Amino acid sequence: MSKVGNTNVNISVYCLWISSSQVTLIPEEAEDMWHTYNLLHVGDSLRASTIRKVQTESSTGSVGSSRVRTTLTLCVATIDFDSQALERFYEAVMQGILRHFNFDVVKCVLVASPGFVKDQFISYLFKEAVRQDCKILLENRSKFMVVHSSSGHKYSLKEVLCDPAVTALLSDTKAAGEVKALEDFYKMLQQEPDRAFYGLAHVERASEALAIDILMISDKLFRHQDIATRSRYVRLVDNVKENGGNVRIFSSLHVSGEQLNQLSGVVAVLRFPIADMSEAEEDSSSDED
Repeated sequence: MSKVGNTNVNISVYCLWISSSQVTLIPEEAEDMWHTYNLLHVGDSLRASTIRKVQTESSTGSVGSSRVRTTLTLCVATIDFDSQALERFYEAVMQGILRHFNFDVVKCVLVASPGFVKDQFISYLFKEAVRQDCKILLENRSKFMVVHSSSGHKYSLKEVLCDPAVTALLSDTKAAGEVKALEDFYKMLQQEPDRAFYGLAHVERASEALAIDILMISDKLFRHQDIATRSRYVRLVDNVKENGGNVRIFSSLHVSGEQLNQLSGVVAVLRFPIADMSEAEEDSSSDED
């Protein structure tokens, strides 16, 4: 729902006449209206298709109604965005940070969004921190980093964490390490597939050959309903550690963990290539079934 002047308009596609230029917009999420707010100026025109209920009265006095699609063109007289709703959102995020963040452990806080929302949130956050004398936020201000993302959806986390500027600042954090390790696995899978294994049976075979350099495994697998299967994953991790391999346990709540789950939840980069794994592949398919 958009409000122009005193008129509320339900819109799915609309055109803006900005000075002498025309822009066609298709809003898909709430933040798109924020971008529209930043584009509009007083004097611009807004045209949108809408449906109106039309009442008619016959010569006999009976009243009927019908729904008619029409096109409205409105001249922008004033521009407003629901700042109070935005501030309530900022306050909720701030309280979430205060409740759930342990800054003794947290090394960096990424604040990402399209447009200017990220900058406005940071401004609000630290103005409130000063007003409320919130020392925990003020003392950790240097840990907050503002970055651009193409959307506010979860999948944009991977995009943000792959940004070289972000990677440089987060080089020693677990999340960045997981993203890089998974990228290295994909590169190995393309360039040297005999050194990149996934699926429990394949990875177990590589472990038996003392070949695993890096094991990546989803924490979701340790919650497997079948105790025997769960024990196989635990033994795999123990064996890799005992043989000098590096084990990375991915959170299934993180975007990198979701990607890992799409690859069966367990992958390995090997020290040396191992070929002819056809039997293990059949076993892996049976396990997954």
